Amino acid sequence: MPSITRREIRDSAMKLLYETSMRDDPVSVLYEIAEEIDEIIVNDAVRELVDGTLAHQQEIDAQIQKYSPKRSVSRIPKLTLSILRLAMFEIDFDDKTPVNAAISEAILLAENYTYYEEDVRFINGLLGAYARDLEKQGKSLT
Repeated sequence: MPSITRREIRDSAMKLLYETSMRDDPVSVLYEIAEEIDEIIVNDAVRELVDGTLAHQQEIDAQIQKYSPKRSVSRIPKLTLSILRLAMFEIDFDDKTPVNAAISEAILLAENYTYYEEDVRFINGLLGAYARDLEKQGKSLT
């Protein structure tokens, strides 16, 4: 069995987070469906990202809102929001992921999955502003 990359884990986590924003099913049901159709990786690392993001969603959304003063969280497209939530979780709660890596990966996800270049720029701008503030507070970005 080939080893699974962090990028593949992140990709699957983003897809599951997007699904949670579109459906009323508990995440455990989404895990089961994903395992049945075998198109989305479901392992401990994916569950850690998804469960962690969902557990901290209110805090993450408050940060997103702070850095998006012109557009409320409820008006951000769900796919874009799923990517932002995952990146913010990795930046704030995952010690294994450097800030710059989380931002780069979020931009890659946006380039691969969002429809509009504006969404990529929005994600880049919001996460970039957040990272600059973290750097001012003394947090390493690498």
